[in-house]
Amino acid sequence: MGRHRALAALWALVGAALALVLWAQLAPKGDAVPLSLNNAGPDGARAVTQILGRHGVKVHGVGNFEAAMAALEAGTSPTLLLYDRSGFLDEPRLQELAASAERVVLVSPRLQTLAALSGSIRQAGVVPDASSALDPGCSLPDAEAAGPVSGESGFIYDGGTSCYRPAGSAAGVLAVEGHGRLTVLGSTGILNNGRLDDLGHAALAIRTLGTSPDLVWYLPTIEDLETGASPQTLDELAPDWVRFLGPWLALVAAAAIAWRGRRLGPLVFEPLPVVVKAVETAEGRARLYHDSRAVDQARDNLRAGTLVRLSGHLRVGAAATADQVVNAAARHLGQPARQIHELVNEHPRTEARLVAWSRELDNLEKEVKRR
Repeated sequence: MGRHRALAALWALVGAALALVLWAQLAPKGDAVPLSLNNAGPDGARAVTQILGRHGVKVHGVGNFEAAMAALEAGTSPTLLLYDRSGFLDEPRLQELAASAERVVLVSPRLQTLAALSGSIRQAGVVPDASSALDPGCSLPDAEAAGPVSGESGFIYDGGTSCYRPAGSAAGVLAVEGHGRLTVLGSTGILNNGRLDDLGHAALAIRTLGTSPDLVWYLPTIEDLETGASPQTLDELAPDWVRFLGPWLALVAAAAIAWRGRRLGPLVFEPLPVVVKAVETAEGRARLYHDSRAVDQARDNLRAGTLVRLSGHLRVGAAATADQVVNAAARHLGQPARQIHELVNEHPRTEARLVAWSRELDNLEKEVKRR
């Protein structure tokens, strides 16, 4: 009897495990797309859609343009929530969506999206970092009832009726146009799971999205890109004023080139450098010394050259002092060092003596070389 009970318990346990595995396989899978209905993470929007469902709002999650149009046409005074963060929809399809919806709520829209759907609301920058909590600051009943919201990492918009404005700014995180026909919400943090319970986020989300019995939740994807149309040409992308400004810019550039070209004059060809012999350089420098009567300067140059050449012949090294070179020369020639020292350190006072002294230095070098 006990054996049968144990076997029955084992089979029950196996059946429960199989049922759990089967349920896990058949249960709807979530995703990681921001503001997705199936995303239960901090960036998802599963919580707000479930709350809206409890308030009698039927939320239709759609993944492409055709499904969104079908849901809007089948709904009763539907509200469209559009979060096109990558700008996949072009202007004609945006306008077609807006025409089929009773109300449109844009979440952090791009410039192209705003330009296609709004005539007065424009993007005005981001919320300053210091603005953590923003008060309604407007007369909209929904904003006043919801209370303050967080402005962290949000965008602000100017035009229409703006609420939740940072200090010193006329633009706000929430902007409404056409008696609520178009609502722009500049922060995903008000709708996502991670911050829905902060401040007045949940109240503002329910009041903004829960006015219609049907809510179409549309997050365009890359599948919504229009691939059939040919790419726009440069002329189509350029603004209209370029057609008038372009010729004027070309004319001004031509005038500037002509003006600067005449001012600088014609091109001047510079002769290439030539090779000058060392003897010519030495003679030229000697003439300069002679014309300026620079006896001392010439004497210093002659003495330095003699010492450098003697140090090389005597192999005393480039770092040897004048006295060391003189002593080495005296030992090499077998002459008194005082005699060579007086010759090397002599200070000629006249040009004639300078010439004679230079010859004596030259004779000293030749004598060192011979020995």
